[in-house]
Amino acid sequence: MSDFISTGWELYEVAIAVWAILFCSGVLYFNFKMKPHTADDGTTGHVWDETLREFNNPLPRWWVGLYIITIIFGILYWTLYPGIGTYKGLLGWTSANQLEAEQAKAKVEEAKIYARFASMSAEDMAKDQQAMGIGQRIFLNNCAVCHGSDAKGSKGFPNLTDDDWLYGGSHETIIETITGGRVGMMPPMAAAVGTPEDVKDVANYVLSLSGSPHDDAAAQRGKPKFENAGCTGCHGADAKGTQAMGAPNLTDKIWLHGFGEAAIIERINNGKTNTMPSWSYKFSKDQIRVLAAYIWSLSHKQATADAAKKS
Repeated sequence: MSDFISTGWELYEVAIAVWAILFCSGVLYFNFKMKPHTADDGTTGHVWDETLREFNNPLPRWWVGLYIITIIFGILYWTLYPGIGTYKGLLGWTSANQLEAEQAKAKVEEAKIYARFASMSAEDMAKDQQAMGIGQRIFLNNCAVCHGSDAKGSKGFPNLTDDDWLYGGSHETIIETITGGRVGMMPPMAAAVGTPEDVKDVANYVLSLSGSPHDDAAAQRGKPKFENAGCTGCHGADAKGTQAMGAPNLTDKIWLHGFGEAAIIERINNGKTNTMPSWSYKFSKDQIRVLAAYIWSLSHKQATADAAKKS
């Protein structure tokens, strides 16, 4: 929009505003000064339809009063507030300053609310209705676009309601994930595995780890290729993943990027990079802590419910 703004527009606005005040003042001035000719009966001499005659009555006092108030208000507004070109007004008011003041006031009120949660653990916040309400609203307004309103995710976006965590599901780890974001990367491994047939064998071995449908003979051939290609370096010797690296567990039946031989072959051939952005630029530490407690509660609903019944 800055390409369309120039001093010409300021002059245009000033001209319209000044003209409006002068016009209103002129209407009042000439209304009091001009005295149209009237007959002895108080009419102007204009007659319509032989019997309809025009009287010369003054304007209603309330109408004149409103007109004067409008003029005075306009002049005072221009004097106190920015309204004429680059003139800033005697009060120095700006919308930016007003926004900052309102934000500062809101932060004070917000701090009072979050102070109550400062000493609470994730378990305690999970049982607190106000904390969960705040966490849910933050989640729905910001996180649901990727993880879904039910937090069950979709292809490429983790389900937050189960107990399968790439980097760990403790309250502290979730806080770390929200604060700093995550970048998970699996490099293309086809060259390390071997031929396309070797890649297919490794894919079947990966499927066999979770008891998913696979070719037994291919899986047997794929096991040493899986180990020799260095896959255990990230996924571990037991293929149950490494949370420190965000490497997924291959022995369960949770598939983040698609299930089946073709999907796994694609991952081996092309690799994959997943990015979760950092949210520290938008949320305060208190907000992140409550949001993390809400996310933590999604995978601990039953335990939280049982604890609430006992308490």
